[in-house]
Amino acid sequence: MDAPLPDWPIYGLAEDQRPALRAVLASGRPAALATISALGDGGPRPVGAQMVFAEGLISGFLSGGCVEGDVALHARACLADGQPRRLVYGEGSPWPDIRLLCGARIEILVERVAPDDAAAATLFRLEAARRPAFWVSDGRRRLCGEAPEGWPGALIRRHDPVWRLAVIGADPTALAIARLGAQSGLETTLVRSRGPAAPPPLADVAYSRDAPGPALAAIGLDAWTAVAVCSHDIETDHEALLAALPSPAPYVGLLGARKRLAERMARLRADGIDGTALTKLRAPIGLDLGGKAPWDVAVAAIGEVISLKTRLQSEVGRAQSPDLPPVLVSS
Repeated sequence: MDAPLPDWPIYGLAEDQRPALRAVLASGRPAALATISALGDGGPRPVGAQMVFAEGLISGFLSGGCVEGDVALHARACLADGQPRRLVYGEGSPWPDIRLLCGARIEILVERVAPDDAAAATLFRLEAARRPAFWVSDGRRRLCGEAPEGWPGALIRRHDPVWRLAVIGADPTALAIARLGAQSGLETTLVRSRGPAAPPPLADVAYSRDAPGPALAAIGLDAWTAVAVCSHDIETDHEALLAALPSPAPYVGLLGARKRLAERMARLRADGIDGTALTKLRAPIGLDLGGKAPWDVAVAAIGEVISLKTRLQSEVGRAQSPDLPPVLVSS
């Protein structure tokens, strides 16, 4: 915390700051949590973007480099005296020398979170249970629960369960999708039925050798899960689709030739998959970027998952009660 920010902001690659906050508190140290509470005239980061500061740790980013150094100074002071800070950058800021190249106005709440904080414990418990959690805080008083119960002046930030990605397959395209999914922050599992005992050499990718049905059941297909079916085997693909399409998983993508799609859809209908479930199927998988190389398909598939994830989060945000302060929907 006393050292200047690193030259290369690798600390900003993680979008979800719950792991960083959990790691700091588990070590017995307090953390300073900084959250964008309001924006004016755009900005490079959305309302709800966060950073975590602690001795020996910086995680997240708020502006692309314009304010992070100054926020770190206020976070250090917050850790020292326990008092929250409400920071304003841009129009109306008391620090006119800190210029935002985008011309935005950014308001940030910085709060000190102690290792024994009850709201943080609830946040982590709901995360482990894969339940949405609402973090409500004005910097001095905070609570966390499954309902957005706020008060005037409080920030409300919704934290959804971490999205999962199950990839069925073992060829280079499946490996590329799994690798890019993990790099994008998705909890990723590669499923290769009766595959080799050694897992694939992919960082942060879990591995299952079970058949698609049991493997997907073990992973758990909930409303925050995407399934990419890429086995190049008709029977394996079909088993995976039978398990994934009726589930709550909102995204099911299928790699394969468009000319075979009608035949596959007819077989799924014959096996009891109804029209509503079939509307979830993205086939061929991914956004239409035109490329067919493994990384081309991976970018198209993960881009499609992220597009759906963002749209669903926006719909949840619009559905929140208008009588409450703005609800900030997490990734």
